[in-house]
Amino acid sequence: MLQLEVRPQLSRFWTYASPILALLITVAIGLLLFMALGKDPIRGLQIFFWEPVKSAYAIGELLVKATPLLIIALGLSVCFRSNVWNIGAEGQYVIGALAGGGMALLAEKTTGPWIIPAILLAGVLGGMLWAGITALLRDRFNANEILVSLMLVYVADMVLNYLVFGPWKDPNGYNFPQTKTFEAVTQIPRLMQGSRVNIGILLGLLGVAGLWFFLFKTYAGFRQEVSGLAPAAARYAGFSSRRALWVALLISGGAAGLAGALEVAGPIGQLTSYVPAGYGFAAIIVAFVGRLHPVGVVFSALLMSMFYIGGELAQSRLGLPKSLTGVFQGLLLFNLLACDTLIAHRFKFLKSRATSMAAAVKGAH
Repeated sequence: MLQLEVRPQLSRFWTYASPILALLITVAIGLLLFMALGKDPIRGLQIFFWEPVKSAYAIGELLVKATPLLIIALGLSVCFRSNVWNIGAEGQYVIGALAGGGMALLAEKTTGPWIIPAILLAGVLGGMLWAGITALLRDRFNANEILVSLMLVYVADMVLNYLVFGPWKDPNGYNFPQTKTFEAVTQIPRLMQGSRVNIGILLGLLGVAGLWFFLFKTYAGFRQEVSGLAPAAARYAGFSSRRALWVALLISGGAAGLAGALEVAGPIGQLTSYVPAGYGFAAIIVAFVGRLHPVGVVFSALLMSMFYIGGELAQSRLGLPKSLTGVFQGLLLFNLLACDTLIAHRFKFLKSRATSMAAAVKGAH
């Protein structure tokens, strides 16, 4: 029989190369999936991996999709490095969008440019508030942060639906569940003419640099990681696990809220019932594929953005269901976990008890 045993030493090469191997396995399974669905597999791969980068406009759309994934995944990386399992970034994203969108609704045609920082700040505070509920329940009542943060996603969705179907509904919107279109002054500044890429991508890259410095160059970042990797050693060193919990959740909640505000005041331009796009859940995969490292998260966010755009194109051009995006996301995570398991463990063949007894009896004779 086969049994997994821990390897005496991990391969440094495969620790960082396993995401690439997981991607190659995902591509191979994708080929088989396209063939099983009766579609040209080469055309399918072209739609997923070539169409999103074949032109300047396509790259711009890739960056638009990658921006919220990058920002949310950066915050989640702090959480997971601290051994705090925030699974509810989607809810924090939605509440950040609501807070930022609410601020945008206050704007008039004569409102000054100060409204844009106010929208972004409102989004950050909204996400932090929603994550703070999880932190409070975990801190005071030892509630499981996985369940609490996940259940709060559905509460956030209900709050959004209540507002866009009720008090914030556009009276001139032909009964659609949406607010009025935000004033032009609230539009997040774009980086170039003819593209939807806005300053959100710059904020994301600033977040990459800031998180790298925080994690690897500051005492606070060291304290945060020790609290996650070795709680007993952290307590012995006098590090506060409560502080690590609050810092991790507030950073990740603020990042998710910022992404939500950037999205509604940027590409969407209003609040609708379709604001929840699954970015908060997809960012979990982005964080792990990026090895919880700020630089790695940049590349994994671009890859996940390809999956989003590829899924939309496969739906329109190949007649495949939109759920194919989720299939590729799930395959990538599953393959990464499988590769990581084999990096940390190896198979060992064990003789069954009956075989061992028979060998012992034979040896006795």
